[in-house]
Amino acid sequence: MICFEPMGERNVDLGVHAGRIVVVSVYAGTRRNEIKFLRGGTSLKEKKVWRTAVHIFVFLYAVACLWLFWQQSVADLSVEGEIPYQSDLPLHISMIVEDGWYYSFTAYAYKLLYVLCGGSTFGIAFFLAAVCTATVYAMESLVCRLGKYEEKSWFTLLLALSLNLVMPVYVRAVGEYRYVSYQAGNIWHNSTYLCMRLAALIALLCYFRLEKKYRQGITWREWCAFALLNVVCTGIKPSFLLAFSPVMGFFLLADLFRRVPLKRILAFGSALLPSGLVLIWQNAVLFGEDTGNGIAFHPWYIFSRHATVTKLAVVCSVLFCVLTVLTTLKQLPKENEYRFIVAMSLLGFLEALCLVENGSRAVDGNFLWGYSFCLFVLFAVCAVKWLKPVQGRLRGILQAGLGLIYGWHLYCGLYFFVNLTAGATYWMK
Repeated sequence: MICFEPMGERNVDLGVHAGRIVVVSVYAGTRRNEIKFLRGGTSLKEKKVWRTAVHIFVFLYAVACLWLFWQQSVADLSVEGEIPYQSDLPLHISMIVEDGWYYSFTAYAYKLLYVLCGGSTFGIAFFLAAVCTATVYAMESLVCRLGKYEEKSWFTLLLALSLNLVMPVYVRAVGEYRYVSYQAGNIWHNSTYLCMRLAALIALLCYFRLEKKYRQGITWREWCAFALLNVVCTGIKPSFLLAFSPVMGFFLLADLFRRVPLKRILAFGSALLPSGLVLIWQNAVLFGEDTGNGIAFHPWYIFSRHATVTKLAVVCSVLFCVLTVLTTLKQLPKENEYRFIVAMSLLGFLEALCLVENGSRAVDGNFLWGYSFCLFVLFAVCAVKWLKPVQGRLRGILQAGLGLIYGWHLYCGLYFFVNLTAGATYWMK
């Protein structure tokens, strides 16, 4: 692309023209067309063709998830040594089917599906595959919101699918195990996390929508929808509420100092109160006096259990995000949603870093689940930031470098997921 910048009557060498010619690089010159193409082509027909193609990829992902969860649900955990398709799913099913322990809202769904399918676990596997598929489309909605894309396209859907596959950058010298030595937002061995992640993603989208309008007032229906989403999410796993609610409270407090009416703040914030009641129920079930379980302060305990170089493993888990945030720090004060996700991720990290359970759940690392969800959405907002058009050669090189790192995360995730579907354990190296 060639742009002309008028220079008045200044003489120009070679007498080519009365103006300075600014030659922009091929990358920058074609950037607008590239963005137009990436957002869905130039015609309605092209948009439909490209988006249909990505829908097929999502369908293949759904089929792979169905196969994986079905095999996980029937895996024999009593086998000694490496167990093919090892996961927490058989335990979650047996806790409700055999023990009658309603430890989570998912237990009710599992029991119903198990009965409807005549004692088969296929219905549960299908349900979890549907959850993973719905998460891809919910993630696309988040991508469009964060990126302010006017419409969904093949590219937004493909990006959402990739965000459902990224895993930590794997360096054997840093951590021997591809997942267990690191932290990840994409996990396929824990069914309650998968269900919580979808509910939390929808709840976060609802929060972002209401946060824009609550100062003028929200309707009773909107309040109930937001409250119900948080109740469902907390009933599945309380991890999201522990990372989300304090940050929401902090942002509401900041609005109070900005002279937002107190009644508006209380009305919006009170939507989390029903979730608090569910949290009390969860605490009674998981940490009652007869369970022997509790919570303790033990920094770095969970992170260090399987990592060779603990702090580097933490960085490798979120390398793309760390570098993206560092290069876009100036945008944090300007963009509320970006700031909220980063703040929630920091709190989730601190909770996972410092808090552990004792008793029979001491080695489960259950405080990691909230941080895992934070990583899931942090990758999303950082990917959107990375894809923003840039100017200047240095910025272009930096953007390309971030793209290579994102590709590394994606390769590690694809490798992990494909091997899971082939029967590898989530303890794979």
